[in-house]
Amino acid sequence: MIATALDHIPMPPCAKLLGWRLVDARPQDGWIKIVFDGKPDFCNPAGFIQGGMLSAMLDDTMGPAVFVMTEGRLYTTTITITVNFLAPAKPGPITGEATVTQLGKTIAFVAGRLTAVDGTLLATATNSIRLVEAARALR
Repeated sequence: MIATALDHIPMPPCAKLLGWRLVDARPQDGWIKIVFDGKPDFCNPAGFIQGGMLSAMLDDTMGPAVFVMTEGRLYTTTITITVNFLAPAKPGPITGEATVTQLGKTIAFVAGRLTAVDGTLLATATNSIRLVEAARALR
């Protein structure tokens, strides 16, 4: 597995809950790939992963893309997130990918996507992120 700035901070409880696992990253490109555990506990009454859980997975993919791209110098806080749900997500592994589309001095823009094991595109998202010096945010 590739070494990233994420190796130097403890995994947050939310990421643990989601079963967050870094699979690949290209820090120079602002790209990251994460796998999540789509747990049956995350399902709605229809048996599909609830949309809020998918939104959390997207958010927990897009923020780390910035952190990795900036080699851990910048921490992120979401300003806005727009999620498009494209297909029902069944329990099982869910892959998240994100790319930093623009990195400014105080705000970044990121695009993300979630796919099922069979390649089905489950959801897409874009977000705007406030940038904070990691040294100040991660105390």
